[in-house]
Amino acid sequence: MKQSGATITFTVLPVGWVGNWHENPKPQWIIPLSGRWFVETMDGQRVEMGEGEIFFGEDRGTKADAQGHKGHLSGTVGDVPAVLIMVQFEETPTIDQSCRFR
Repeated sequence: MKQSGATITFTVLPVGWVGNWHENPKPQWIIPLSGRWFVETMDGQRVEMGEGEIFFGEDRGTKADAQGHKGHLSGTVGDVPAVLIMVQFEETPTIDQSCRFR
C-alpha cells in the first residue's frame, strides 16, 4: 500500500532465511506479526525480535568494515516463517541529526 510519504508492505521470510549484508533502503519501521527474526549490526551485536516488538532502521551511508560488510545482516529465527509489516518513509534519514520522532 503506497501513501503519500510512506509505503506499507507485508513480507514473509521463510524458515532458515538469512539475507546478505545491506543497508535499509529507506527509513523504516519493521513490525513482526508472527515468527521471529534477527538483526546483526556491523559491530557484531545481534537482536532477536518477535510478535509485537518493533524496530526502526535507517542505517544508510555506512562505511564497509574490514570484511566488506555494510549496514546489517538479518534473517529468521526458529521453525516458523517470520511475517513482517514494513512501513518505509520517503524522508531523508537523520544521519548526524536529532531523531525526527520525539
